[in-house]
Amino acid sequence: MSLPSFTATTAALARRTWIKTFRRPVVLTFSFVQPLMWMLFFGFLFQRFRPEGFGADTRYIDFLAPGVSLMTVLFGASQSGIGWIRDLQTGFLPRMLGTPASRAALLFGKIAADVARLVAQAFAVLLVGVLVGARLAPSLVPVLCGTVAVALFATAFSCLSCAIALRARAQETMATFVHLVNMPLLFTSTILVPDRQMPEWLAGISRLNPLTLAADAWPGAFLSGTMPSIPVTLIPLALLSVVLFALALWSMNRISIERAG
Repeated sequence: MSLPSFTATTAALARRTWIKTFRRPVVLTFSFVQPLMWMLFFGFLFQRFRPEGFGADTRYIDFLAPGVSLMTVLFGASQSGIGWIRDLQTGFLPRMLGTPASRAALLFGKIAADVARLVAQAFAVLLVGVLVGARLAPSLVPVLCGTVAVALFATAFSCLSCAIALRARAQETMATFVHLVNMPLLFTSTILVPDRQMPEWLAGISRLNPLTLAADAWPGAFLSGTMPSIPVTLIPLALLSVVLFALALWSMNRISIERAG
């Protein structure tokens, strides 16, 4: 497939994904209401807690705002595959797979649209955090690197969600995936508490959590101007994104094979 055709297919799928998202405003509304509740309840409930490693003046609400914005990315990316289930049930996806369009372009278009939306939501939630009292001091280059880390995590987890959806083909299974995976990832990451203030066993688990890689890059960019480590943070997230994209693409190819058979 030529590059212009690949680009056109990707753009068409991305545009379709955005249109479908904006036609369901309840999803976007919920994505802002839930973080606001987390920030209000947790931010003020633990207002005496002081996160270490970001300066003596950093309050918990300051640390929590970037964490909750990343939590929004986690929850949104985990539901990325639900759209494919609807497309399977309506017959849209099988018809698309029967065309000469590149399957990689189809998948890339959807993932790109979801990731762009999730990164935009993360910044919007940060703004909400500022409105409820969080004090942020963003630095340009660390924020750009942190954004790359968040986008890579969103890509990896959206691909995983799509791979599971294309194999399960049932919204009930996806709901189980969302609930069984999101909470353990959330509470074993450094979104809510820095690892240096965790019990040692939990800190050890958090180091194996891909969400921690994004969490280590994101709050530091807005609180202390800390640059994420490219070998430690960005390269592992990039490799994870490639592997899970390949897994999702394999799931799409399986559907094509079954349809042809």
